[in-house]
Amino acid sequence: MFEPSFDVEEYASRVAKTQASMRDNGFDVLVIGDPANMNYLTGYDAWSFYTPQVLVVPVSGNVVFYTRHVDAPGAVLTTGLTDEQVRSFPESYVHQRDCHPMEWIAADMASRGLGEGVVAAELDAHFYTVRGHQALVDGLEGAAVVDARELVNWVRSVKSDAEIAKMRIAGRIATRMMTTALDVVEPGVRQCDAVAEIYRTAVKGLPDAGGDYSAIVPMLPTGAGTGVPHLTWSDTPYVSGEATVVELAGTYQRYHSPLARTVFLGEPPRNLVEVADIVGEGMEAALAAVKPGVLAQDIEEAWRRVITPHGLSKAGRIGYSIGVGYPPDWGERTMSLRPGDTTVLRPNMTFHMILGMWMDGWGYELSESFAVTETGAECFASMPRELTVKR
Repeated sequence: MFEPSFDVEEYASRVAKTQASMRDNGFDVLVIGDPANMNYLTGYDAWSFYTPQVLVVPVSGNVVFYTRHVDAPGAVLTTGLTDEQVRSFPESYVHQRDCHPMEWIAADMASRGLGEGVVAAELDAHFYTVRGHQALVDGLEGAAVVDARELVNWVRSVKSDAEIAKMRIAGRIATRMMTTALDVVEPGVRQCDAVAEIYRTAVKGLPDAGGDYSAIVPMLPTGAGTGVPHLTWSDTPYVSGEATVVELAGTYQRYHSPLARTVFLGEPPRNLVEVADIVGEGMEAALAAVKPGVLAQDIEEAWRRVITPHGLSKAGRIGYSIGVGYPPDWGERTMSLRPGDTTVLRPNMTFHMILGMWMDGWGYELSESFAVTETGAECFASMPRELTVKR
């Protein structure tokens, strides 16, 4: 039997918080195109976001989910949504040159009184397209269509205790995945074979909690590739005398716990060892600065105070909010740990703090995912924070 990840009361509370935020912002209707936000509000989890689908939230009353005809039964089967709340556009609208599903959706919204007043749409959601938005605007002639500006993402930023419990499980899975990764990266082993073992560990998960696919694939730049972020893998073997950065995420019921470590095969060069020590010290200082009431920028400042005397610097942020995620990103696109971000930290906010030092032809990464607690930071994974050396 299919059941949502949380009870009915939890989803009702999330919708109520979203509607309260809509009232604060003067929105009458919210059009959600981000699958992570749909999951957060309803529990819907399917690989159907490659075709247009939106969750429509009125400022009061029940939500309405619009999806492809073949996917509608799955939405009813796996969530608490009723048949009346799930509306499906005909298959004849799928991947057509002369019509778009949002035309049908806009017409149905208008017929239900959901196309009036101020309609806020998620204009920066990955799967909400320009063509779809134009069809919505054209179909809701009497409405003022505006940018929702990540409204639900900000509602999500403070997790419930039930969500924190799932992220703890994701952290345990991440620990197993990283242990596997550091074990299988060996001279002569093809990169793709190492990733295959990482994926096996990720999906197998724990004896009491199976793993999920992550929003981002494992990233394993090696050699000169460690000097830049976001590289994946090839079918070439690992060689002695090179470092490999491993960045991955344990995922449980769509909740993510990313983790990064660095491994060197052979005798590591002095500059890498020194940077690893400094970054580790900076990580400890940044985590020690975490507590309710401090600002997001204060965490970055604690890190910068450690690395600056050593002549090191890092442009941009060192972390961001995490939680529910779908491809292509496990971040929530809200607050960041960086200069100028004055977001006040609150208990049950969750972050991925990633200290990536990308140099000229070499680099080092160390990261932790953590929750803000009443007393500090609770890290979800349990791995040594050091350069792994395999001689």
